[in-house]
Amino acid sequence: MRTLIALAFFTAVALAADLSGTWSAAVTLDAGSGTATFVLKQSGDQLAGTYTGALGEATVTGTVKGDAVEWGFDHPEAGKIHYSGTLKGPSKIEGSVEYGQLGKGTFVAEKK
Repeated sequence: MRTLIALAFFTAVALAADLSGTWSAAVTLDAGSGTATFVLKQSGDQLAGTYTGALGEATVTGTVKGDAVEWGFDHPEAGKIHYSGTLKGPSKIEGSVEYGQLGKGTFVAEKK
């Protein structure tokens, strides 16, 4: 019973989370690691914002469905960049990332 209550509480927190704000993502790829900064604005289940990192700057779009979060952008040289993660509370996202031709990896993003 306690597990069910804890699960219901966590789900309510995740659903209530607003991802709007600045996020710092530690990214680990096959080719190396780095940090990306995202400034996101959430409107309903839609995300829009900006990326700043090793690939320069880009406009990002994405979605939030429950505790599942996805966003990405296109880069003229690297290709399609795609982040797919799970909310681990109101200020943390963990998941996988595909950096086009640069490879695949993982990320942990924390809200500043």
